Amino acid sequence: MFSNFIYFIIALLIYTTYQPTETPLFSCLERLFLFLFLSIIFACFTWYEFVRLKKKNSEIRFADSDDRFNTLVTRHSVMAILLFTFEIYGLQLPAFFFDIQIFASLPTITALIFIMLFMLYLIIIWSASYEFYQKKYLAGITRRSYIFSNISFAVPVILPWLLLSAILDIINLLPFDAPKRILSTTAGESIFFLLFLFIVAYTGPALIPKIWGCRPLEAGYFRSRIERLCKKADLEFTDILYWPIFGGRMITAGVMGITKRFRYILVTDALLRMLEPDELDMVISHEIGHVKKKHLIFYLLFFAGYMLIAYAVMDLIIMSALYSEFIFNLVGSYGSGPGTGSSIIFSFIIVFIFVIYFRYLFGYFMRNFERQADTYVYTLFNNAAPLISTFKKIALSSGQSPDKPCWHHFSITKRINFLEKCETDRSWIQRHDRNIKKSIAAYVVAMLFIGGIGYQLNFGWAGQVLEKHFIEKIIKREIENNPDNPNFYKIMGDLFYEDMEYSKAVAFYEKSLSLDPDNPETLNNLAWILVTCDDRMLYDPARSIRLAQRAAVLQKSPHILDTLAEGYYMSGMYDEAVKTGREALKLVKTDKAYYKKQLEKFKQALQCPSRINADIGQKDHLWMGST
Repeated sequence: MFSNFIYFIIALLIYTTYQPTETPLFSCLERLFLFLFLSIIFACFTWYEFVRLKKKNSEIRFADSDDRFNTLVTRHSVMAILLFTFEIYGLQLPAFFFDIQIFASLPTITALIFIMLFMLYLIIIWSASYEFYQKKYLAGITRRSYIFSNISFAVPVILPWLLLSAILDIINLLPFDAPKRILSTTAGESIFFLLFLFIVAYTGPALIPKIWGCRPLEAGYFRSRIERLCKKADLEFTDILYWPIFGGRMITAGVMGITKRFRYILVTDALLRMLEPDELDMVISHEIGHVKKKHLIFYLLFFAGYMLIAYAVMDLIIMSALYSEFIFNLVGSYGSGPGTGSSIIFSFIIVFIFVIYFRYLFGYFMRNFERQADTYVYTLFNNAAPLISTFKKIALSSGQSPDKPCWHHFSITKRINFLEKCETDRSWIQRHDRNIKKSIAAYVVAMLFIGGIGYQLNFGWAGQVLEKHFIEKIIKREIENNPDNPNFYKIMGDLFYEDMEYSKAVAFYEKSLSLDPDNPETLNNLAWILVTCDDRMLYDPARSIRLAQRAAVLQKSPHILDTLAEGYYMSGMYDEAVKTGREALKLVKTDKAYYKKQLEKFKQALQCPSRINADIGQKDHLWMGST
């Protein structure tokens, strides 16, 4: 179940870090054909694999078939992520929605469509795996219930993101600039996100049980027993609910909610039917332990920690990644406009950091928090023997090996072994609690250190110097190793352009063009400098027009046409500037405000050419006066 949680977060990260390119790799028909073809192939292959596993089930040991089943589910889930990534970045399917007004105004709708697409791929996996799951584990649930249970566990991920995205859409539609200005800053964005995270964590548990279809546990023996135990532990809550996950046939329980007002205890029907009363007490005591040890609050801290790490070290990791010649060629080949190869790198790094952070660091704390919740039973009872017998029942009913490892729980065997050590020596409990305190303290110190690094890298003078030095050193090294690679000279030109060292930028662009004279991005960048630079020695609008015309023939992109229009404008060819500016505006998918502003400038020049010519003439006069 927790794996589905991770898969959906990865899909969200992949989609939200996507930036469209202006020149798709495939035509519209090719993209639609590849989408349908690959989706059908994925569905057929998934069904084939699970049917084959079902046929082999009788030939292999129970434990082995369990491993094969889980491995197959994981493998096809990863395939679904890869297919989804290709459809977003390779086929650029979101681009089909950009020109439709409602989707352009409310990007959340488009995002929801693609998250539903990813969910469809997972539904294919769950539907194909159902028959094996039903036959092997004798689950006794319908296919619909099996699929819905898998989907519902992802709701706590999708719902907050959907709400946050919808709020941002509404803010962008409002005729007020203040909220937009605040959210455009790093500080404003961070404060808004943390505030939203707190509100969702506080109130979200009131909504999730309704989505899951939970219902109150009726008055009677079980409810009274659970209420007495919670009173003994001094735990306040709003309600005790039936948890219908997988038809209620899993022996499990849960607790959600940071505060009493929105705190719910969840139990399954199997838990009440299959456990003895003292075993039920142990399971509920375990869930109480999560609340008493503040685990839910720490989980929020760890989520915020991931955001801090991603924000703090992103630039440093990207610069380190650029050591790769392959990545350099990727960035150079995609150009400098939106939707470049750097967007793919950024998405990959974000997902990589997420997987490493949650699989290892978050997983470490989850495993140890579960063990700490296990030992909390000693706070309420003299021994944990009923909890040990419960673990054995869970292993037997699930059909899984008690030694099976799990990234968010210790194996059942390890949990039993630790409790048995505590039975003979209670000092193990204090040792474990001390280890958790030390780990949390180390985590907080590390986050403060990383936060300081992030501030320096993103806002401090040291970060700016380091970034420039780091990137220049990387590129110069690559130029020495690959002197005939035009992409490195182009990137060096981009760096000098950003530093406003235009003469050096022009030199590197010229060198890049000598090696690759038909690179539209290099032609465009050089043309832009020649028509916008204030250096008289470099200013050459006539050559800028020639370069931009050549680039436009090779790649008819909005930013290239904008450069050509600027060349026309600075040469007094206002009619051509307006015509080219309109063409650029028609092609652009995002950031239309800039192109509209450019077109308005060209139109004003066409209506009042004498004033514009005077301004350009004054610029020439200033150059002449400086000689």
